[in-house]
Amino acid sequence: MKLIASLTSPYVRKIRIVLAEKKIDCDLILDSPWEQGNKVATLNPLGKVPVLVLDDNSTLYDSRVIAEYLDAVAPNNRLIPASGRERISVKRWEALADGVLDAAVAAFLETRRPDGERSPSWIERQRGKIALALQAMSEELGEQPWCHGASLTLADIAVGCALGYVSFRLGDIHWSHQYSNLAQLYEKLMLRPAFAETAPPG
Repeated sequence: MKLIASLTSPYVRKIRIVLAEKKIDCDLILDSPWEQGNKVATLNPLGKVPVLVLDDNSTLYDSRVIAEYLDAVAPNNRLIPASGRERISVKRWEALADGVLDAAVAAFLETRRPDGERSPSWIERQRGKIALALQAMSEELGEQPWCHGASLTLADIAVGCALGYVSFRLGDIHWSHQYSNLAQLYEKLMLRPAFAETAPPG
């Protein structure tokens, strides 16, 4: 298998962590959709990473789809419960975390638009989503050691990637000061090699 990836993509980071936690061998191929001459669109018509190229050269895209595939194809260290409300709980956490990522990416990209084209109201709208989602994450986590259950799941991976990306791209959002339980979770996650070795560069 090959993972088409950008080192700064939080969605790619999620998949790299899943691969590492499940001890799945996969070649990492760096190709950013923002670089001129990239070939991402030939593998994913949406022009986004990550893309997982399987051994038969078929492709999977969208981090949620790839994570689910990897968790199913390798039964060790299951990260998503098989069925029922437990599964829905983990997937709900993932949706919340991915929503933070979507808003953070949108806000960051808007700040990079030329003067006169930038929309402060759009940026504030996205930052408002992030603020509400972080509050919801903190309230849901409470005093629990993990987002769901008694061990690491995809919920924790998704939340960790979201928190890391907010710090990376929107450093003026001081979530770790505001929500000590999220800060403790992130510190615990960063002790794991899968998280430490996939932190965005810079």
